[in-house]
Amino acid sequence: MSRRAVLWIAFVIVHVAVAVLGFLLPNEPMGDVYRVYEPWSRAWLAGVDIEPVLAAQFPASSELVGITESWVYPQLAIVPMLVAWLFSWIAGYEIAWAILVTLCDALAFAMLVGRGRSTGRWVAAWFWLAFIAVLGPVGMYRLDGITVPLAIAGSLWLVGRPWIGGTLLAVATWIKVWPAALIAAAVIAVRRRLAVLGAGVAVSVAVAVWVISMGGAEHLFGFILDQTDRGLQLEAPVSTVYLWQAVARMPGSMIYYDQHLLTFQVTGPFVDTVIAVMTPLLVVAVLAVAGIGVYKAWRGASFAALYPNLALGLVLAFVVFNKVGSPQYMTWIAAPIVVGLVIDRSRWWKPATLALVIAGFTLAVYPLAYYSLLLAWPFPAALLTIRNALVVALFVWIVVRLVGVRIHPHVRAARRAQTLA
Repeated sequence: MSRRAVLWIAFVIVHVAVAVLGFLLPNEPMGDVYRVYEPWSRAWLAGVDIEPVLAAQFPASSELVGITESWVYPQLAIVPMLVAWLFSWIAGYEIAWAILVTLCDALAFAMLVGRGRSTGRWVAAWFWLAFIAVLGPVGMYRLDGITVPLAIAGSLWLVGRPWIGGTLLAVATWIKVWPAALIAAAVIAVRRRLAVLGAGVAVSVAVAVWVISMGGAEHLFGFILDQTDRGLQLEAPVSTVYLWQAVARMPGSMIYYDQHLLTFQVTGPFVDTVIAVMTPLLVVAVLAVAGIGVYKAWRGASFAALYPNLALGLVLAFVVFNKVGSPQYMTWIAAPIVVGLVIDRSRWWKPATLALVIAGFTLAVYPLAYYSLLLAWPFPAALLTIRNALVVALFVWIVVRLVGVRIHPHVRAARRAQTLA
């Protein structure tokens, strides 16, 4: 049996197992699919005239999210939610979503594996499967499960087909914002950056025209405003202090449920100040990492050396300095690591290993120990703290690697000559 056949067998086993675990593990890791994705998309299919029961249970679903009201996601997020209905006849909407994510993964996996002759691609494929398995159902039953294969395929196409690569990354960004980090890294690291940028602009203009034509002009960028107004989500690294204050039962510190955003958040002393500071801090962190990348690109760093490190650095900046820290955010780190392994597996196996450890701790927190975490018990709080510490450590590690990216000597000499002239 060829190793490509073995990979595809493993692919099927992993995806079936993860899909089933979504129904077996505690705390409903597939809950978002039937609680929000299904009613949101049902409202789109039927207009605002949805079933009274759904309208009562999910008031936001009585509107077309992203069009008649602002949405936490960019407008293209509704597309996979609608496409999933094509498979709902098989066993309901939840299974339909799992099938859709599996098909998206299969397309990106086929591109990644190719003919199975490249050892780097073979290693990267095994890492991705291991990561999906270790992270568990939260990586499948969320929108991020759609954007990750798009991000992997788009990144792999950046050099040979930058227009296609840029288009895939732009589409992924209009589904969930995080691939914007990969677009930024591509614009900095790819020589044909205008092609990447042009593809992104073309996709954005098309989405804007579509939304405006439906009467949603005032909500076109609602997903950005919603993020800036959010509180501190329980799992975010910045929330760690407030989490432990809640564990210690300090007055004024607690974990609570936000009915509007449908997520658990923390509060405590000076929380409004921290909330106000985090968005500017995130912008500064992203600009700082991007600035290092710009300098390295200007001095002649190659795409192979620069892009994976810069992409992962920007993605991790989005995670470490974010007020939101949903467990599915950990899926983001897989895409740049897959690219890194394809390019240079000997330098990327250590970050890949740490990423798997992070995925394991994420699974332990959600869904396995999540109920206890909501009760502010020490053990799950410790698990989450370790997970967040490992994410911060990986960020620091990658930034150090980015600073150490080698500069091409010929380009460096040319730049020096231009300076002296």
